[in-house]
Amino acid sequence: MPDVAELASIHAACFTLPRPWSAPEIRALLDSPHVFLLSESDGFLLGRAVAGEAELLTLAVLPTTQGRGLGGRLVQGFLSAAQARAATTAFLEVAAGNDTAIRLYERAGFAQTGHRKGYYTAPDGQRLDALILSRTL
Repeated sequence: MPDVAELASIHAACFTLPRPWSAPEIRALLDSPHVFLLSESDGFLLGRAVAGEAELLTLAVLPTTQGRGLGGRLVQGFLSAAQARAATTAFLEVAAGNDTAIRLYERAGFAQTGHRKGYYTAPDGQRLDALILSRTL
């Protein structure tokens, strides 16, 4: 398993919104029996599967390697891992303005099923909406 400090470093390189997760936060998630990790050297995905539902918690790919297919591979891995854990639906939240991520998820079969107004807080304090995307597995 990759070092959680390395995962936190990758997450910090990718996110200001939502804020990057710390190594202790990632460790706490990984200690949950329902959370799973998919990782490669330049990125990772954390998912959770419980009671027939799978949630994509976070996907982080280093900016220097984005656009080379790693994100898509990790999302496909998430879908497979969720099915292996008996999930029949999958969902995630994504910042409404994150068009690149939204396109990635749409290519994997996700569609918008909800909207969370003011879900994220930007570094400047501005509140930003999240879209809820889901798909059947």
